[in-house]
Amino acid sequence: MTETILEVKDLEVQYKTELETVYAVNGISFRLNEGETLGIVGETGAGKTTTALSVLRLLPERVSFIPKGEIYFQGQNLLEMKENELRKIRGEKIAMIFQDPMTSLNPVMTVGEQILEALIFHRAEKAEKAELEKRVDEVLTMVGIAADRKADYPHQFSGGMKQRVVIAMALACEPELLIADEPTTALDVTIQAQVLLMIRNLRDRLKTAMIMITHDLGIVAQTCDNVAVMYAGELIESGTAEDIFCAEKHHPYTEGLFGSIPSLRVYTERLNPIAGLMPDPTERNPGCKFAPRCPKVMAICRSSHPEDAVENTHRIKCHLYSDGITDPRKEEERL
Repeated sequence: MTETILEVKDLEVQYKTELETVYAVNGISFRLNEGETLGIVGETGAGKTTTALSVLRLLPERVSFIPKGEIYFQGQNLLEMKENELRKIRGEKIAMIFQDPMTSLNPVMTVGEQILEALIFHRAEKAEKAELEKRVDEVLTMVGIAADRKADYPHQFSGGMKQRVVIAMALACEPELLIADEPTTALDVTIQAQVLLMIRNLRDRLKTAMIMITHDLGIVAQTCDNVAVMYAGELIESGTAEDIFCAEKHHPYTEGLFGSIPSLRVYTERLNPIAGLMPDPTERNPGCKFAPRCPKVMAICRSSHPEDAVENTHRIKCHLYSDGITDPRKEEERL
């Protein structure tokens, strides 16, 4: 029986200025078990990165607030920890691969020094410096970079190689949870495939739990055990990968995401993008946030916020399923 390594409960995140308040994350809840991969998917502005930064308490100071919620890592509430306690967790137990490798590396330090820096901070009391330097060689080799390149600077690497260095930094201390925030966004398609394959292999080898943040359902299908679909700061659908990719019933937004995927088989058809834009995050309304863009909108959608409809592991936040979301295939199995 696997244990829960991360549990987020009713998390809300706001960004406040003198002029307005941005409601970035609005009461989301999810859990992640040891060794599992959770995919958080949604378009730009959905709140995916804010959620990830909340876990590590890396939200921008003075303008960000968490008015409500709990984040438990191995039973400890990260939101109640002091900064010196969090530093011991960041990098060693929870590591993050950021979106842009170009800005994630220090241009005036060699890549070896940057990997070694994290190892010294977390393991200097347990190992000699020679052992830590050997670990630098190991992780560089693990991600497909020759160990003798540890003396090179970031500008001497291509974009794909820089991303491998960032992954090596994240994995150096063998974290129990890895957060990958759109790790292939800045890479071309061929390098994307190589980096994703490498991340999956390293995850399987190290038995690391992972949160994969992306807007690409193809990446989710290849990588994730469970999926959470985010829209305008809310989780509007979640479940196992089978629930999301094989079930017949979905949230209209999820259906829109599937309709936006280009197909090489049906290349004569035009893409079917989701009409409209996400709602203004500084405004709150009583209804469903997707209602202005939804092709199946009903009167109740504009006046009442939907509750979660649940069928085993599958959850959909939509008025269409107020009577339940039983999959027709499961009904046939019962019969």
